[in-house]
Amino acid sequence: MAAPRPRSNFGNPDIDSLLTQLLETNESEHIDIVRSMLVTVLDMDEQDVDKLNLKIASQALVEMLNSWNIFSPYNDRAKVTIFGSARTQPEHPDYKLCVEFGNLMSQRDWMAITGAGPGIMSAGIEGITVPNAFGVSIVLPFEANAAPIIDGNEKLATYKYFFTRKLTFMKETDAFALFPGGYGTLDEAFELLTLIQTGKSYPAPIVFLDHPGSTYWQSWERFVKEELYGGSQISEADLDMYLITHDPAEAVEYLCSFYSSYHSIRIVNKKTIIRLNIEISDDVVSTLNTEFSDIIKSGKLEKCVATKAEIKGNDYVDLPRLQMSFDNRSFARLMTMIRRLNELGGVTRVQAIDNLVHDVSPEED
Repeated sequence: MAAPRPRSNFGNPDIDSLLTQLLETNESEHIDIVRSMLVTVLDMDEQDVDKLNLKIASQALVEMLNSWNIFSPYNDRAKVTIFGSARTQPEHPDYKLCVEFGNLMSQRDWMAITGAGPGIMSAGIEGITVPNAFGVSIVLPFEANAAPIIDGNEKLATYKYFFTRKLTFMKETDAFALFPGGYGTLDEAFELLTLIQTGKSYPAPIVFLDHPGSTYWQSWERFVKEELYGGSQISEADLDMYLITHDPAEAVEYLCSFYSSYHSIRIVNKKTIIRLNIEISDDVVSTLNTEFSDIIKSGKLEKCVATKAEIKGNDYVDLPRLQMSFDNRSFARLMTMIRRLNELGGVTRVQAIDNLVHDVSPEED
């Protein structure tokens, strides 16, 4: 069963001709995609989609465009998304822990994305400093403005809908740090774990932090192990997708080291391409083949050069690469393999990697 695909023609010759003229006049760089979007909008009108659903679609597109305008000037900077409670007070040890974490990440040249509210969100901004912070704010009936520390900043994006806000949190980041919180924080935790576990999002490091003496994340993990893993709802590898720690320095090293040897991933011609920041030895490749043969569908993990699709898109063609026929289901194990690759690469104290690009959509040469 395949998902619906965009169409490039509306079906009315006069309208299709007008679309061609419009796009040729506009000289769109991505004319095929823009045309499909316009046809979809016309389809919605043709099929008498009701006013409410049209308003939702229109607002969602506006919010996505606004996100792009805010984040695109900083595409070359590595970013960590910080989740946590809006109710955490400045005197609380978790608030202070988050400030320290943000400060340590700024020393590695990272930026941060928070929900732009009070509590942990403000702590993250305070630690990373405002010039290195993005706010991703939601309009709520009881909260009209962002926290004073980020309100009015050019890197503040405001959303009506949670789903477009969540898309920004997930799409614009390279790592995740979660502090104790309420329903929203737990929702975000399980959602990002689900997206990475199912391969709907790219591999990214996840760390859960709370202050020494806190049992918040340990209690959460106990539920996960006893009820989810114990009930055969998740696999053992799924428990290896994150780190729980009280130590902000350990958290920072865990997040940053994810990009020590590993750079990014692409799917081309049904091959999983793993791009690297460093050249690795044949012995390392052999070790990975031995330890992770269970996730390779056929053949083996091997060094390769940039594919035609990557060359066409000027997609980091100079980086070393590995390729394999991945089984397309063991994404938690893939995360473990990436961390093992980094461990074998032996690079420590990694600064932020510039120009990280995460795109798991398949392509053909």
